Amino acid sequence: QVQLVESGGGLVQPGGSLRLSCAASGFTLDYYAIGWFRQAPGKEREGVSCISSSDGSTYYADSVKGRFTIPRDNAKNTVYLQMNSLKPEDTAVYYCAVKSTGITLNPAEFPYWGQGTQVTVSS
Repeated sequence: QVQLVESGGGLVQPGGSLRLSCAASGFTLDYYAIGWFRQAPGKEREGVSCISSSDGSTYYADSVKGRFTIPRDNAKNTVYLQMNSLKPEDTAVYYCAVKSTGITLNPAEFPYWGQGTQVTVSS
């Protein structure tokens, strides 16, 4: 059974940093791609970033490029979303999701999802 559990969300001031974790079970990152998505109240779900575990290729949405990175630790079967220079507009519930290897930010391509973790950027 594929399981994804997000953690690390919380309250952070504008300009601060936060690292989210996505712990995976039921599969190994060597054979899948992991994506990060977010959804704010009243807005559509937005693709943030994706990493292919097979070759390390990454893709980032324009809204987060240069501020966010997606490190991985295959030995721990965990991927992260490192968020720097956070803005109030980054406030959302953040989700990780998994698909077969091949990076994309299209949510329809991801069959397995975690429950999400809240990130609030406010002073």
